[in-house]
Amino acid sequence: MPQRYSNTGTDIADFDAVRLAVASPEDILDWSYGEVTKPETINYRTQKPERDGLFCECIFGPVKDINPHDAKYKGVRSREAAVDKNGELVTRSIVRRERMGHITLAVPVSHIWFLRGTPSAMGLLLGLTVKNLEHVAYFASYIIKSVNIEKRDQLLADKEAEFAAAKEAIGLRFAKEAEAEEANVKALAEMQTKELEELTKEFDLYKDQLTALNPLSLINETDYRNLPDNLRSLVTVGMGGAALKDLLTAIDLKDLIKDLLAEAEDAKGQRKKKLMKRLRLLESMDRAGIKPSSMCLSTLPVIPPDLRPMVQLTGGRFATSDLNDLYRRVINRNNRLKKLMDLNAPEVIRRNEQRMLQEAVDALIDNNSARSGRAVAATGQRRRLKSLSDMLKGKQGRFRQNLLGKRVDYSGRSVIVAGPELKINQCGLPKMMALELFKPFVIGELIAREQAHNIRSASRLIEMGETSVWDALDEVIKGKYVLLNRAPSLHRLSIQAFMPVLIEGRAIQLHPLVCKGFNADFDGDQMAVHLPLSDKAQAEARDIMAANRNLLKPADGSPILHIEQDIVLGCYYLTYERPGTTEARKPVAYSSLDEALMALDGRKITLQNMVRLPFRGKIRETTLGRLLFNEILPEDFVLQDETMTKKRLQKVMAKVYTKYGQEKTAEIADDLKDLGFKYATISGLSMGMGDFNLITGMQEVLDAGEVRAAAISDQYDEGFITEDERHRLTVDNWTKVETKVLDMLSEQMVGQDSSMAIAINSGARGNISQLNHAVGMLGVLQDAGGNVIELPIKSGYINGLNPLEYFTGTRGTRKALIDIALKTADAGYLTRRLVDVSQAVFTINDDTTDPGFAMLRADATYIGVSYASRLTGRFAAATLK
Repeated sequence: MPQRYSNTGTDIADFDAVRLAVASPEDILDWSYGEVTKPETINYRTQKPERDGLFCECIFGPVKDINPHDAKYKGVRSREAAVDKNGELVTRSIVRRERMGHITLAVPVSHIWFLRGTPSAMGLLLGLTVKNLEHVAYFASYIIKSVNIEKRDQLLADKEAEFAAAKEAIGLRFAKEAEAEEANVKALAEMQTKELEELTKEFDLYKDQLTALNPLSLINETDYRNLPDNLRSLVTVGMGGAALKDLLTAIDLKDLIKDLLAEAEDAKGQRKKKLMKRLRLLESMDRAGIKPSSMCLSTLPVIPPDLRPMVQLTGGRFATSDLNDLYRRVINRNNRLKKLMDLNAPEVIRRNEQRMLQEAVDALIDNNSARSGRAVAATGQRRRLKSLSDMLKGKQGRFRQNLLGKRVDYSGRSVIVAGPELKINQCGLPKMMALELFKPFVIGELIAREQAHNIRSASRLIEMGETSVWDALDEVIKGKYVLLNRAPSLHRLSIQAFMPVLIEGRAIQLHPLVCKGFNADFDGDQMAVHLPLSDKAQAEARDIMAANRNLLKPADGSPILHIEQDIVLGCYYLTYERPGTTEARKPVAYSSLDEALMALDGRKITLQNMVRLPFRGKIRETTLGRLLFNEILPEDFVLQDETMTKKRLQKVMAKVYTKYGQEKTAEIADDLKDLGFKYATISGLSMGMGDFNLITGMQEVLDAGEVRAAAISDQYDEGFITEDERHRLTVDNWTKVETKVLDMLSEQMVGQDSSMAIAINSGARGNISQLNHAVGMLGVLQDAGGNVIELPIKSGYINGLNPLEYFTGTRGTRKALIDIALKTADAGYLTRRLVDVSQAVFTINDDTTDPGFAMLRADATYIGVSYASRLTGRFAAATLK
C-alpha cells in the first residue's frame, strides 16, 4: 500500500519485512483517491491537467505547491483541489508521486501474470491448460461453468431406453414384413441395417453431446449453437474474464485442498507431480489469505502521475511515458464498452470490444507477453511500448537497476593503456583524475599545511592549479590503494587494488601481467577506478585485494600472470639455440659472466652461442642467453637450461610461487616482464611475405584426395554404399588430406630460423594450424547446424579463395559469432542463478574436522586433465605413507 504523505520523521527503513501479495479490488479502491474516467492528460491550451483525466489534480494532488490560506481554495472552489482521506486540503505537490487512482472496468478481465505466467497460477487453480484459458479469456470458446448432473443423467437414461425401444420396434416391423409371401428378404435386411445405422448414429451424437457437458470443459460457439434446447438448458456457460472470475470465486480453497489431498494419495507418477504442484499453490494462497477471484481485475490501479511523467519540449511538443499511452488505450476501450452496454448493442459487437479491453489491459501490464506476439507499438513507430512489467524486470528494471544497483562516489573511468615500467601492484593514474578522486583529502592536507584557511579557499587553489596542490596530492596518495574494475566482473580478479602512480595524460596505465585476470587488452577497453575511503577499507585493499596478493587463478590454483606474447617472444629469443653447424655449437670459455657480456657487446658472440664459464659456484656449459635468464631467478633455484616457451615459463612461475610465495613471485614476475620486453626489442623480429612459404608437394596430396573422393562417389552411384556412408567416407578422406598437409608444413618448419617459426614455436603468437590456413588449406568446415560440410576449402589465404569456397567458409564463421553471443548470455544468466541460490548459505566453524574426499586418477582421465594438475594446490587429508 502506498505511504500517505506525512512528515512524521519516521525512518524509511523502519520495517521488519516486505511481503508481496495479490491485491483484491477492495485493496485497490483503498489505495485510490479517485476514479480516472477520461483518457485526456493535459489541456494543450491552458497547460493544466484535465479533470478526471490521467493527470487530474483532484485525484492525484496539485502540480505546484499551493497556499492553503488562498481565498480561491475556500468553500465551493475547494472542490477543484485534492483532499486527503480526512477531507483536508492537500498542499504539497510531492504527493503526486504517492497518490494513486483507479479505473472501474466495465467487465472483469484476467490478469496476464496469472494467466500466462510459468507455471500459470490460474491454470493450476482451475486445473486447465494455458491454451484453454486463453481460448476462454480471448472469447474463442465457451467454458461450462456448471452442469445439472442429475438432469443430464436422467436424459441419458431416457434416451437409452428410447433407443432400445426403437431398435426393438424396427426389428419387429421387419420380421413381420419378411413373413409376407412375396417379400424380398435380402432387400428388407439391407433396409433394416440402414435404419439401425441411422438410429445408432443419431443416438451416438446425442450421447456424445451429453457426455461432453462437464464442468470446466470447453465448447466452441458452433457446437454450443448446435446443441438441442433441452441440452442447452442443462449447462451454464460463459466466456472472457467474467466467466473466469465466476469460476475462481466459486473455489473454496479448503475444500479443494482436502479433495486434492485425497486424490494425491492414490495417484502415481506424472499425475501425482501435477497434483502436488497444485496443492503447493493452493496451500500457499490459503495461508496468505489470498482470494482466487483477485486473479481477475474488475478495478485497475492507476499509478501516480509523477511516476509516468509528461514533459514539455522546446517547440511546444510533449514527451510522455509509454504508460500514459497504454492507460489511454484502456480508458478509451472501457468507455466505449460501457456505452455499447448502455445501448444494448448486439452480443458479437460487445464481445469484440471486451476482447479488445482484455488485450489493452494485457499490454499495460506486460507488453512482452501480449497475445499472439502482437506487442503494442508507439504511434507511427516500430518501437514497442514499455509496460509496467518492463519497468520492473531485467537489467534496466526497478529491482536490478535502482534497488540492487550501487552508485559510487569517489570513482572515475577512463581508457586503459599499457604501463610496462610499473610494478605489479601499481597503476598509472592521470593527475587530473587523481586530484578529483582525492579532492577532500587534498583540501584537508592544504588546510593542515595552513596553505588554505577553509574549504572554499582550498577549492579555489585547486581550481587555479597551484603547485602546492600537487605537493598535497603527492602526500595524500602515499600508501593509499585504489580499486580498478573492468566490466564484466565475472570473478574476483575483475576487481583488484593498486597503488596509484601519478602520470600525465588522461588514460589509466595498467600493468601488462594483470591483464589476464581482468580479461583486458589495450584496444580501447575502459576501466573504472574506485577509492576506498576508511582506514579499514584501505587495509583490506592492501592486504587482500592488492594485485601482488592475487597471483593465482581461483578456478584451479594455477598462476594467472599474463606471461605471453612479447614477454614470451623475448625470453624465447634469449634462451633458444640457433640452428647451425657443429663448429658453431662448440662452447667458448670465459672467466666470468661479465667477460662474456663484454664479448657480446663487442659482437664476438651472440646470445645464442654456447659458452663455458663459472656461474653460481659451478662451471656451466650453456648459451649466454640462458645464463642471463637465470640471473633473474633466485640463486637456490634449479638452473633452467632449456628453451623458454610459453608453457615452460608458466611452469617455472608455478614452481617459483610454490617455493618462494607471493611477494617474491611478484618481484620475479616483474623482472621477467622487463627481461622479455628488453630482448623482444633487441631481437628486432619482424614479419614479411617471405615468412609465408608455400608447402612443397601439397598439390600432389590434393590431387590424390580428389581421386579418392571421385572413387567414393562412383561407389555410391553404383549402389555399393548408402548416402550416410558416402558422406562419412568423403569427410574422412578430406580430413586425412588436411592432416597430411599439416604434417608436411610441420616438417618444413623444422630447422627454420624465421620470425614466423620463432613466434609459433615459442607460443608467443599463432600456431601451426593458423599458418596452415594461410599457406596451405582451410580444410573441412562445419555449417550453421554443426554438421561437417563434405566440400573442403582446398585453398589458403595467401592464394585466395574462389567464390564457392568463400561462401562455404561464411557459414561456419556466422555460426561461431552467433554462438559466442548466445553462450555469453546463457553463462551470465547461469552465474546470476548460482549467486542467487548461494545467498542463504552460511559458512560456520563447528569445530569438526573435514574428512576430505578421494581423488581418483580415473576421474582426471575422464574429464581430460592431468592427475598432477588436479592435485596441485590441494592439501592431503592425512599423512601420505
